[in-house]
Amino acid sequence: MGFFRRQKSEPGFAKDTYVIVGLGNPGKEYADTRHNMGYKAIDVLSSDENIEIRRNKFHSLIGQGRIAGKKVILVKPETYMNRSGIAVRKSAMYFNVAPENLIVIYDDIDLPSGSIRIRKSGGAGTHNGMKSVVEQLGTKDFVRIRIGVGAAEAGEDLVNRVIGEVPASERELLQKAAAEAAAAVKDIVTIGVDNAMNRHNHVATEKNDN
Repeated sequence: MGFFRRQKSEPGFAKDTYVIVGLGNPGKEYADTRHNMGYKAIDVLSSDENIEIRRNKFHSLIGQGRIAGKKVILVKPETYMNRSGIAVRKSAMYFNVAPENLIVIYDDIDLPSGSIRIRKSGGAGTHNGMKSVVEQLGTKDFVRIRIGVGAAEAGEDLVNRVIGEVPASERELLQKAAAEAAAAVKDIVTIGVDNAMNRHNHVATEKNDN
């Protein structure tokens, strides 16, 4: 039984505590790829909020700090993408956060490059990292921020699309998207997810991922 399914019948979720996870792959060879947009957003938060991320726990690098007086835990899983759910579950269990206080940030090929989309629940789509997260948590009902990286072009290999080199012309756009995702996290913490959705969700063509 998934962690959140079990916890729904038990009182005592930690209040004013948020676990914020950016999905990605560890290692220099993946650092600047589209698949590491979750990592990039966490790095922006780390810099903006002066939260050092270096403690090794829950199969992740983590850092703890505060945003608007609320406790936040920044998490960069080191399990590699396909096993991300293990790290997410361990972090959520340890800090005993409610589903609405778990925020997962990840890249999405079904959104135009540079756009972001906040959702309070939903399926994993084609993203293997999110498939692992949903499986490990036993629920789709947690907050996610999707960062668009665009679909593969005609004749382009999908794997190369997400873990291959990003053209110089696109790097600034994706960095801005990571910064907006970080701003969205801060808004979720300070003004709530519904208000953050109204502020950050752009009009964009997306595939149904339910």
